[in-house]
Amino acid sequence: MPDYPPYPPKPTAPVPAAERVGQLAELRRKLHEGDPKATAAQHAKGKLTARERIAILFDEGTFTEIEGLRKHRATAFGMDAKRPHTDGVIIGWGLVDGRRVFVYAHDFRIFGGALGEAHAQKIHKIMDLAAAAGAPIVGLCDGAGARIQEGVTALAGYGGIFQRNVRNSGVLPQISVIMGPCAGGAAYSPALTDFVFMVRETSQMFITGPDVVQAVTGEAISQNGLGGADVHTELSGVASFAYEDEEECLQDVRHLLSLLPANNRELPPAALCEDPVDRRTEKLVELVPADRNRSYDMRAVIEEIVDDGEYFQVHERWAGNVICALARLGGQVVGIVANQPSVLAGVLDIPSSEKAARFVQFCDAFNIPLVTLVDVPGFLPGVAQEHGGVIRHGAKLLYAYCNATVPRIQLILRKAYGGAYIVMDSRSIGTDVSLAWPTNEIAVMGAEGAANVIFRRRIAESADPDATRAQLIEEYQNELMHPYYAAEHGLVDDVIDPAETRGRIIGALQMLRDKHATRPSRKHGNQPQ
Repeated sequence: MPDYPPYPPKPTAPVPAAERVGQLAELRRKLHEGDPKATAAQHAKGKLTARERIAILFDEGTFTEIEGLRKHRATAFGMDAKRPHTDGVIIGWGLVDGRRVFVYAHDFRIFGGALGEAHAQKIHKIMDLAAAAGAPIVGLCDGAGARIQEGVTALAGYGGIFQRNVRNSGVLPQISVIMGPCAGGAAYSPALTDFVFMVRETSQMFITGPDVVQAVTGEAISQNGLGGADVHTELSGVASFAYEDEEECLQDVRHLLSLLPANNRELPPAALCEDPVDRRTEKLVELVPADRNRSYDMRAVIEEIVDDGEYFQVHERWAGNVICALARLGGQVVGIVANQPSVLAGVLDIPSSEKAARFVQFCDAFNIPLVTLVDVPGFLPGVAQEHGGVIRHGAKLLYAYCNATVPRIQLILRKAYGGAYIVMDSRSIGTDVSLAWPTNEIAVMGAEGAANVIFRRRIAESADPDATRAQLIEEYQNELMHPYYAAEHGLVDDVIDPAETRGRIIGALQMLRDKHATRPSRKHGNQPQ
């Protein structure tokens, strides 16, 4: 533990104020420096200290720490002999691009960042202050879990954190940055927050560690193999982002905060837009093949539409058949949900439905308009999908869209078939403005499948089944799948030139800026789980 100077002895005569101030300055200097050996050990692991992380996160010189002199009061197992200041967590607030943000940062150098009663009370304090001030809170997690020496009081401390996570959900943006171990009960708090950042090789999250897993199941696995950054950003979907180093990670935390409102009563911060609002997007005609069976990268479409081609993708490496991203259109922040034809042909399945549903809910909670780009052949068929509950998981996305009250714009680029068309924010579930390109095909299913179902007997009885099938497919396409069929029935507001896409979407968003939607009075809905 750091060798902090003792409090000055009780004076027999008044101590001059200047001397008191000097003693305080020395105490704070020691507090900020910490134990040099513990700092060296932290750096040897490729990790920054808690204070170094805070310095990167906040604008220079703006961080204000509170309860820096707090100590625990545990006495069991020799704890009374080790009572360092801060008790292993630094709390306070500062500015990120001039906007107020609150933080708590585990200090692994003290008790391995383990959470005890005083440690937890400090986190409770800063979470309550963030709620009172109406500002985002960031947790820099680098701790060994509950402090065993303090027993049930440590567990109760976690309960208080979880309760505040839930209370603040949808009220304040909550961001967890995993920068070391986060095991056992500690892992549930990040899971309750809006976004989880991780750093490769040095951060891990799991409920039970590799030793327990091997003892119980016989499976041998490393910490990174069990709960590393790549595992949680590619397989489990627990983490939203993964980075090679802590500085890059914290810079992107700053960038994300620049796109979010301070709380659910505010709009996201607008930015000066130098990209012309009415800029024509001629390249879109070349980017998206007219042949519905040909693949393309939807990210190129997004780049062409949004301001300066810049967007911030969430869960980029998990459930890649749907894209969720934050971007700006005309200087205003929007949430983009888009099918990705280059991955699984853009179908919806269990992971992509969950990913998109949570993103839609987040955007709706924080007044971020939604733009949905549709090119979807349907839901992924298969026994594994059905047995895994694709109906239940697909309903999550449906519920999220139906429940959303923010401005909602739908753009159909090519195919939009079956239930997946409905789920992707169709007019029937409440989108405000639905646009389509001349290449759109909206139908229950593709023409080939539809003709085979509807005209099965006629094809079978034909002298030339192949020719008859081709003729009937063409008839079905001409009758029910031409680009203007949905518009003729009021299910699409307009069929537009792809080159007008950016201007039309921004125009619709401007029209909906003051949208007000009402919902029935209720405690809460019963969302599909």
